[in-house]
Amino acid sequence: MRIGVEKVEDLDPTPSRTVAEYLSVLDDAAFGGATTVEPKAISPIDPAACCTASANSVAGYAYSDNYLIDLKHAVIMDVEATTTIRQAEVGAAKTMLDRTAEQFGVTPSRLVADAGYGSAEMVEWLVDERGIEPHVAINGAVSKTGKARKTAVPPEVAASLRYAISQRLRKRIEECFGWSKTVGGLTQVKVRGLAKVRAVFVFAIAAYNIVRLPKLLAPSGKACLAA
Repeated sequence: MRIGVEKVEDLDPTPSRTVAEYLSVLDDAAFGGATTVEPKAISPIDPAACCTASANSVAGYAYSDNYLIDLKHAVIMDVEATTTIRQAEVGAAKTMLDRTAEQFGVTPSRLVADAGYGSAEMVEWLVDERGIEPHVAINGAVSKTGKARKTAVPPEVAASLRYAISQRLRKRIEECFGWSKTVGGLTQVKVRGLAKVRAVFVFAIAAYNIVRLPKLLAPSGKACLAA
């Protein structure tokens, strides 16, 4: 059973840390500012969590964990918690790219992502403002008229060998998410509130990267055993 209130005004911020945290990010692009559409229900326990449901599943409240991954080494460079709305997830990608460049001096030559990141606005931002080649998946979906849906990925990019290699490496993204859910415990977090959820996400990717270290530090062709 899903319990919630209909309006933000129905939430009482006085006794609840989680409600106060939610109200503080109402205009944040990763949460309340991601869309003008009013949520159908708001959790009085953890209102920053969005009511959502995947195909053939029961609706529930959840956060979206967004990763920036070094596909060559399968290492998670950054993580950002957002509401489960595509606009917020796309905005998180921009945040993580800028933060990684600022903190580590790392700027990728290309960004590999699923079709949801292929909007004209996102591709223009990558190419014109950051000089990053958009290796965004083209899902081949068709419209109601039977025509292939348009993508903002330049045809010359989509036809390149670099793009083809990137699409083969996309599976590493799903491997990171799969580990986070099955081993990292993110299928259902055991904390409430944005601050604590962010901390759990960070601990999960730290654990994942530590697990990766033996393979990354091993000399080529040799096994590196963890103590």
